[in-house]
Amino acid sequence: MKTLACLLSIFPVLAILARPQSARAHGVVGDYIFLEPLIAEDPTPANELDIVQPYWTRGAGGRTLSIGSSIEKVLGTDSEGLPRFSIGGGTSWLYQSPNDGPDAQGFGNLDLFAKYAFLIVPEHEFLMAFAVQMQLPAGNPSVEEQQHTSLGPEFLWEKALGDLPNLPVLKYLRPLGFQGDVGYLPALGGHTSHQLFADQVIEYSLPYLSNNVQDIGLRPPFRDLFLFTEINYSQLIRGPSGQTFPNLVATPGIAYVGYRFELSLGTQFALNNASVPGTHAAVIGLLDIFYDSIIPQGNWKLFGN
Repeated sequence: MKTLACLLSIFPVLAILARPQSARAHGVVGDYIFLEPLIAEDPTPANELDIVQPYWTRGAGGRTLSIGSSIEKVLGTDSEGLPRFSIGGGTSWLYQSPNDGPDAQGFGNLDLFAKYAFLIVPEHEFLMAFAVQMQLPAGNPSVEEQQHTSLGPEFLWEKALGDLPNLPVLKYLRPLGFQGDVGYLPALGGHTSHQLFADQVIEYSLPYLSNNVQDIGLRPPFRDLFLFTEINYSQLIRGPSGQTFPNLVATPGIAYVGYRFELSLGTQFALNNASVPGTHAAVIGLLDIFYDSIIPQGNWKLFGN
């Protein structure tokens, strides 16, 4: 609880440092700004640096701490200046402390991706994207089970409800947004092994409520907060004869989204019996820097306006 209180105390400090700007913010589709999820992949191509993403969990077998970092770069926009194509990659440092056996630590695998937003409908705050993910076995074998290159597709989408009628009661649903993905990541060598995963994010934007629905008198930093819950599914399938049990968890949290950065904090709860042993307790954080708002030179691209 002390750790949670300390992390929450950072929100107002960073909010004071973030001055609003008139330029395009991160994750904008129409009038809606979508947040960067904790677990799910962000469907919107963006210039961003997940400078630190800590993840601590205590399960039946012990404790695990990972500190991740990743970067994404927009390489192409369309005639309207909307980001269409980006590439990125990242890795994590892991520390595992099992109840039985020695501790292990080291870097995880290297994750690379390319993302293309093939459909953007700003007036309906709707976007669909396709991505290709690759995992390279560059990590420490003592903390990473998979030691073969994996490559697979991912389908992503996001939709906000801002086009609902501005009617009493119904208008308060307009700040709702939804993000999701589904992907398949098979190994290219070694034993037959592939991962199936899917995520759904439900978020409520207090900035959208104040700016586009009704100003209820919220002041910074509360005016810039998002409330969200992710439903995360993953399953590692081994060979044609059988598969592991599905891992299904809920990841609720709160996020501050400014012009220059996002700060998020969440936890996880098991949604099925197979997930209980791994999620006795969990704390997840994210500090995401939108670097092109700090360094304008970071907004270069290969094609587009």
